[in-house]
Amino acid sequence: MGVRPPGRAPDLARQLWLRSTSSATNNCSGADSRERWVCAGNKPMGDVAEIEPVFTAAAATFGPKQLVESLLFVAAEPVAVRELARSLALPADAIEAALEQLADDCRERGIRLLRHNDHVQLVTAPEAAAVVERFLGLQTSTPRLSNAALETLAIIAYKQPITRPGIEAIRGVDCSGSVRTLLQRGLIAEVGRLHVAGRPVLYGTTEDFLKHFGLESVAHLPELATDDGQKEAER
Repeated sequence: MGVRPPGRAPDLARQLWLRSTSSATNNCSGADSRERWVCAGNKPMGDVAEIEPVFTAAAATFGPKQLVESLLFVAAEPVAVRELARSLALPADAIEAALEQLADDCRERGIRLLRHNDHVQLVTAPEAAAVVERFLGLQTSTPRLSNAALETLAIIAYKQPITRPGIEAIRGVDCSGSVRTLLQRGLIAEVGRLHVAGRPVLYGTTEDFLKHFGLESVAHLPELATDDGQKEAER
């Protein structure tokens, strides 16, 4: 494509590189949610008729925030907001308010509330990643992303959804290799197609991207300095 024109890609990549030094580690235990519920001394739950008295007693003791936290703690995978609303028999706006309160509380603790689209999950704080990895005996053998891959990832993160031609228009070079690497690492995914001739694929970041860089959501991407020194979020 010729010489790459000066652009914002290196600045975007630097923001993500800084986040990658303290990547988040998932809050996991080896057992699925039902096993963890039983291991905690609770009886396996049956049909809805059995669950309703339990929920009524719990609601009398805890508010929505505490109940949501309990469900997320025992969940082995990210949970949809609508599933929380269904399980707690609460409207979606009540669940959203509880999640917002829980996210605020977690910022002063060793866990974080991670959100990707309409799915939420409790994860360990990125600042504790090194300690958690040592405690669990984890080895981070995954190779670091190249500068080209980081620049491509930064553009996708701030401009998503975006097509590969859109990425290449910003970087000024072919990005097929970087896009392929990011797809293989699970940091980006196809999120749709642009409604133009050829219907090119649109790319966006994934939940693994948030975990890797220790972000609660894409709304928490670092703000970037504009040419005149002011701050703005480029998403």
